[in-house]
Amino acid sequence: MDFNLRDAGNVTVAELNGRLDMNNGNKLKETIKELLKDGKSQIHINLAGVDFVNSSGLGALVSIMKEIRLHRGRLTMSDLVEYVREIFEITQLSHIFEIFQTEQEALNSYEIGVGGNS
Repeated sequence: MDFNLRDAGNVTVAELNGRLDMNNGNKLKETIKELLKDGKSQIHINLAGVDFVNSSGLGALVSIMKEIRLHRGRLTMSDLVEYVREIFEITQLSHIFEIFQTEQEALNSYEIGVGGNS
């Protein structure tokens, strides 16, 4: 899995591509921990390029969310492909994470300070 980081105002966007499994989930967790150490606690994850996620990948995302909350930050996600969206719905994680249809919708929610699931 590849991921690119970029700043969008006060939000750091992580664009993921490939499989989200144990190895890649751990790499992503370490990257997010570094961002948090640098004071960046507003994180958005764009999952448009993720075509596979397993329980280890989901566990990594839950761990990331907990870590961000400990830093009084916020995590949003967007652009889930159908397969990944179904996994989130089946596991009920769609009720725990702030998931938006598009990255722009998620970024707009930071500006107005309101979260939401779609």
